[in-house]
Amino acid sequence: MMTVIDIKGDVVDNSYGMMYDWFGIDYTSPSKVNDALVNADDEEIVLNIASNGGDVFAASEIYTAIKMNGKPVTVNIQGLAASAASVIAMAGDTVNISPTAQLMIHKAMSGSQGNADDFEQEAKVLNGVDQSIAAAYELKTGMKQSDLLQLMSNETWMTAQDAVDKGFADNIMFVDANKPVFSNSIGNIPTADKLNEFMNFMNFKNRNNPPKEEPIIENKQADLRSRKLAILLEK
Repeated sequence: MMTVIDIKGDVVDNSYGMMYDWFGIDYTSPSKVNDALVNADDEEIVLNIASNGGDVFAASEIYTAIKMNGKPVTVNIQGLAASAASVIAMAGDTVNISPTAQLMIHKAMSGSQGNADDFEQEAKVLNGVDQSIAAAYELKTGMKQSDLLQLMSNETWMTAQDAVDKGFADNIMFVDANKPVFSNSIGNIPTADKLNEFMNFMNFKNRNNPPKEEPIIENKQADLRSRKLAILLEK
Protein backbone atom coordinates (compact mmCIF):
# COMPACT_ATOMS: atom_id res chain seq x y z
CA MET A 1 0.00 0.00 0.00
CA MET A 2 1.07 3.57 -0.58
CA THR A 3 0.08 7.06 0.53
CA VAL A 4 -0.44 9.44 -2.40
CA ILE A 5 0.22 13.16 -1.90
CA ASP A 6 -0.67 15.62 -4.65
CA ILE A 7 1.69 18.54 -5.27
CA LYS A 8 -0.64 20.66 -7.37
CA GLY A 9 -1.21 24.39 -7.88
CA ASP A 10 1.00 27.11 -6.38
CA VAL A 11 3.55 26.23 -3.72
CA VAL A 12 2.85 28.71 -0.94
CA ASP A 13 3.65 29.51 2.66
CA ASN A 14 1.21 28.22 5.27
CA SER A 15 -0.19 31.71 5.86
CA TYR A 16 -1.68 31.76 2.36
CA GLY A 17 -3.58 28.51 2.82
CA MET A 18 -6.83 29.97 4.16
CA MET A 19 -7.00 32.47 1.30
CA TYR A 20 -6.50 29.78 -1.35
CA ASP A 21 -9.08 27.58 0.35
CA TRP A 22 -11.59 30.42 0.35
CA PHE A 23 -11.14 31.05 -3.37
CA GLY A 24 -11.23 27.33 -4.11
CA ILE A 25 -7.80 27.40 -5.76
CA ASP A 26 -5.45 24.41 -5.72
CA TYR A 27 -2.27 24.92 -3.72
CA THR A 28 0.48 23.08 -1.88
CA SER A 29 1.84 24.22 1.48
CA PRO A 30 4.23 22.75 4.06
CA SER A 31 1.39 22.18 6.55
CA LYS A 32 -0.69 20.24 4.00
CA VAL A 33 2.24 17.98 3.13
CA ASN A 34 3.29 17.56 6.77
CA ASP A 35 -0.24 16.56 7.74
CA ALA A 36 -0.31 13.98 4.95
CA LEU A 37 3.06 12.58 6.02
CA VAL A 38 2.06 12.38 9.70
CA ASN A 39 -1.12 10.50 8.81
CA ALA A 40 0.60 8.16 6.33
CA ASP A 41 0.29 4.60 7.62
CA ASP A 42 1.50 2.98 4.40
CA GLU A 43 5.01 1.81 3.69
CA GLU A 44 5.55 4.01 0.63
CA ILE A 45 4.95 7.66 -0.22
CA VAL A 46 4.00 8.71 -3.76
CA LEU A 47 4.10 12.35 -4.84
CA ASN A 48 2.12 13.30 -7.95
CA ILE A 49 3.47 16.63 -9.19
CA ALA A 50 1.93 19.13 -11.59
CA SER A 51 2.80 22.64 -10.45
CA ASN A 52 4.24 25.91 -11.75
CA GLY A 53 6.15 26.32 -8.47
CA GLY A 54 6.04 29.25 -6.08
CA ASP A 55 7.66 30.10 -2.74
CA VAL A 56 11.19 28.70 -2.64
CA PHE A 57 11.34 28.51 1.17
CA ALA A 58 8.01 26.70 1.36
CA ALA A 59 9.38 24.28 -1.22
CA SER A 60 12.53 23.82 0.86
CA GLU A 61 10.43 23.01 3.93
CA ILE A 62 8.41 20.47 1.95
CA TYR A 63 11.55 18.95 0.40
CA THR A 64 13.12 18.55 3.85
CA ALA A 65 10.00 17.00 5.39
CA ILE A 66 9.78 14.45 2.57
CA LYS A 67 13.47 13.55 2.78
CA MET A 68 13.18 13.10 6.56
CA ASN A 69 10.01 11.00 6.55
CA GLY A 70 11.95 7.72 6.62
CA LYS A 71 9.85 5.93 4.00
CA PRO A 72 10.61 5.24 0.32
CA VAL A 73 9.38 8.12 -1.83
CA THR A 74 8.38 7.85 -5.49
CA VAL A 75 7.74 11.01 -7.47
CA ASN A 76 5.55 11.05 -10.58
CA ILE A 77 5.89 14.24 -12.62
CA GLN A 78 2.55 14.28 -14.39
CA GLY A 79 2.57 17.68 -16.07
CA LEU A 80 4.90 20.59 -15.39
CA ALA A 81 7.30 20.57 -12.46
CA ALA A 82 8.66 24.09 -12.60
CA SER A 83 10.68 26.29 -10.32
CA ALA A 84 9.97 25.46 -6.66
CA ALA A 85 8.02 22.36 -7.69
CA SER A 86 11.15 20.98 -9.36
CA VAL A 87 12.94 21.28 -6.01
CA ILE A 88 10.21 19.21 -4.34
CA ALA A 89 10.54 16.61 -7.09
CA MET A 90 14.19 16.10 -6.14
CA ALA A 91 13.08 14.62 -2.80
CA GLY A 92 12.07 11.39 -4.50
CA ASP A 93 14.15 8.26 -4.16
CA THR A 94 12.78 7.38 -7.59
CA VAL A 95 11.59 10.12 -9.93
CA ASN A 96 9.36 9.19 -12.86
CA ILE A 97 8.27 11.65 -15.52
CA SER A 98 5.43 11.36 -18.00
CA PRO A 99 6.53 11.42 -21.66
CA THR A 100 4.29 14.47 -22.10
CA ALA A 101 5.59 16.32 -19.01
CA GLN A 102 8.35 18.89 -18.62
CA LEU A 103 10.66 20.07 -15.87
CA MET A 104 11.90 23.67 -15.64
CA ILE A 105 14.60 25.21 -13.46
CA HIS A 106 15.60 28.85 -13.11
CA LYS A 107 17.21 31.30 -10.71
CA ALA A 108 15.29 32.73 -7.78
CA MET A 109 13.49 36.06 -8.22
CA SER A 110 12.20 38.75 -5.88
CA GLY A 111 10.10 41.90 -6.10
CA SER A 112 12.19 44.06 -3.77
CA GLN A 113 12.29 47.83 -3.71
CA GLY A 114 14.96 50.12 -2.34
CA ASN A 115 18.21 51.95 -3.03
CA ALA A 116 21.49 50.70 -4.50
CA ASP A 117 22.65 49.29 -1.16
CA ASP A 118 19.40 47.40 -0.76
CA PHE A 119 19.74 45.85 -4.19
CA GLU A 120 23.35 44.84 -3.59
CA GLN A 121 22.25 43.06 -0.43
CA GLU A 122 19.30 41.50 -2.26
CA ALA A 123 21.65 40.19 -4.95
CA LYS A 124 23.74 38.44 -2.28
CA VAL A 125 20.62 36.91 -0.77
CA LEU A 126 19.40 35.70 -4.17
CA ASN A 127 22.79 34.18 -4.96
CA GLY A 128 22.62 32.26 -1.69
CA VAL A 129 19.09 31.08 -2.48
CA ASP A 130 20.24 29.91 -5.92
CA GLN A 131 23.05 27.88 -4.35
CA SER A 132 20.58 26.30 -1.92
CA ILE A 133 18.28 25.33 -4.78
CA ALA A 134 21.20 23.96 -6.78
CA ALA A 135 22.18 21.80 -3.79
CA ALA A 136 18.95 19.80 -4.17
CA TYR A 137 19.59 19.34 -7.89
CA GLU A 138 23.22 18.40 -7.23
CA LEU A 139 22.25 15.73 -4.71
CA LYS A 140 19.89 14.15 -7.24
CA THR A 141 21.83 14.51 -10.49
CA GLY A 142 25.46 14.41 -9.37
CA MET A 143 26.17 17.40 -11.63
CA LYS A 144 28.58 20.16 -10.63
CA GLN A 145 26.92 23.10 -8.91
CA SER A 146 28.49 25.54 -11.39
CA ASP A 147 26.88 23.66 -14.29
CA LEU A 148 23.53 23.59 -12.50
CA LEU A 149 23.67 27.32 -11.78
CA GLN A 150 24.30 27.92 -15.47
CA LEU A 151 21.26 25.82 -16.39
CA MET A 152 19.24 27.83 -13.88
CA SER A 153 20.55 31.10 -15.29
CA ASN A 154 19.44 29.98 -18.76
CA GLU A 155 15.93 29.07 -17.46
CA THR A 156 16.22 25.52 -18.73
CA TRP A 157 13.13 23.62 -19.88
CA MET A 158 13.56 19.86 -20.10
CA THR A 159 11.50 17.28 -21.91
CA ALA A 160 11.10 13.88 -20.27
CA GLN A 161 14.13 12.56 -22.16
CA ASP A 162 16.21 15.64 -21.28
CA ALA A 163 15.33 15.24 -17.60
CA VAL A 164 16.40 11.59 -17.59
CA ASP A 165 19.58 12.29 -19.58
CA LYS A 166 20.62 15.02 -17.10
CA GLY A 167 19.72 12.93 -14.05
CA PHE A 168 16.78 14.98 -12.80
CA ALA A 169 14.50 11.99 -13.44
CA ASP A 170 15.13 8.27 -13.38
CA ASN A 171 12.48 6.90 -15.73
CA ILE A 172 10.04 7.93 -18.42
CA MET A 173 6.63 6.55 -17.50
CA PHE A 174 4.73 4.07 -19.68
CA VAL A 175 7.67 3.34 -21.98
CA ASP A 176 7.47 -0.40 -21.27
CA ALA A 177 3.93 -1.48 -20.48
CA ASN A 178 5.23 -4.84 -19.21
CA LYS A 179 7.09 -3.22 -16.34
CA PRO A 180 5.71 -1.28 -13.36
CA VAL A 181 6.03 2.49 -13.36
CA PHE A 182 8.48 2.39 -10.48
CA SER A 183 11.74 1.30 -12.40
CA ASN A 184 13.25 12.51 -11.38
CA SER A 185 7.58 29.98 -10.23
CA ILE A 186 6.41 30.80 -13.00
CA GLY A 187 3.03 31.01 -11.26
CA ASN A 188 1.56 34.30 -10.03
CA ILE A 189 1.19 33.99 -6.26
CA PRO A 190 -0.67 36.94 -4.68
CA THR A 191 1.56 39.42 -2.85
CA ALA A 192 1.72 39.81 0.92
CA ASP A 193 -0.36 42.99 0.52
CA LYS A 194 -3.08 40.90 -1.09
CA LEU A 195 -2.97 38.44 1.80
CA ASN A 196 -3.33 41.31 4.28
CA GLU A 197 -6.19 42.77 2.27
CA PHE A 198 -7.92 39.40 2.29
CA MET A 199 -7.47 38.97 6.05
CA ASN A 200 -8.84 42.46 6.70
CA PHE A 201 -11.79 41.73 4.45
CA MET A 202 -12.54 38.47 6.27
CA ASN A 203 -12.31 40.15 9.70
CA PHE A 204 -14.67 42.93 8.60
CA LYS A 205 -17.06 40.42 7.01
CA ASN A 206 -17.16 38.25 10.13
CA ARG A 207 -17.74 41.20 12.46
CA ASN A 208 -20.56 42.75 10.46
CA ASN A 209 -22.16 39.73 8.87
CA PRO A 210 -22.58 36.86 11.32
CA PRO A 211 -23.13 33.54 9.51
CA LYS A 212 -26.71 32.59 8.74
CA GLU A 213 -28.51 29.83 6.93
CA GLU A 214 -29.25 30.61 3.28
CA PRO A 215 -30.61 28.45 0.47
CA ILE A 216 -28.07 27.46 -2.17
CA ILE A 217 -28.90 29.32 -5.36
CA GLU A 218 -26.83 28.71 -8.48
CA ASN A 219 -26.88 32.35 -9.64
CA LYS A 220 -25.87 33.55 -6.19
CA GLN A 221 -22.92 31.15 -6.14
CA ALA A 222 -21.77 32.37 -9.56
CA ASP A 223 -22.02 35.99 -8.41
CA LEU A 224 -20.04 35.23 -5.24
CA ARG A 225 -17.30 33.55 -7.27
CA SER A 226 -17.10 36.60 -9.56
CA ARG A 227 -16.69 38.90 -6.56
CA LYS A 228 -14.00 36.64 -5.09
CA LEU A 229 -12.05 36.65 -8.34
CA ALA A 230 -12.39 40.44 -8.56
CA ILE A 231 -10.75 40.78 -5.16
CA LEU A 232 -7.93 38.44 -6.11
CA LEU A 233 -7.26 39.97 -9.54
CA GLU A 234 -7.89 43.63 -8.55
CA LYS A 235 -10.59 44.06 -11.16
